[in-house]
Amino acid sequence: MAEVKGIVKHIVLAKFKDEISEEQIDELIKGFANLVNLIPQMKSFHWGKDVSAENLHQGFTHVFETTFESVEAIAEYTAHPSHVEYANLFVASSDKLLAVDYKPTIVNL
Repeated sequence: MAEVKGIVKHIVLAKFKDEISEEQIDELIKGFANLVNLIPQMKSFHWGKDVSAENLHQGFTHVFETTFESVEAIAEYTAHPSHVEYANLFVASSDKLLAVDYKPTIVNL
């Protein structure tokens, strides 16, 4: 197994509050995506809705994946004023959140 050098993934699972409309969720997603333009440490952003047939989502409905070059870059992103401002809106709109950071590893078979 080999760790992928220079890549750290930040995964956020979310379930939005029932009173948050689809339009509001769309705006929150656009705001999250726009952080790539505001925070240099953030290298990419992807998102999607749960489509698992296993039904193990534990109520989480949305997945957000961002890419950074280091654990330190995630810390800088987390402290960045644009992230802090956005996170306050995101957290206030969320019923459940889970965040995980990891370094991808390639399995050589």
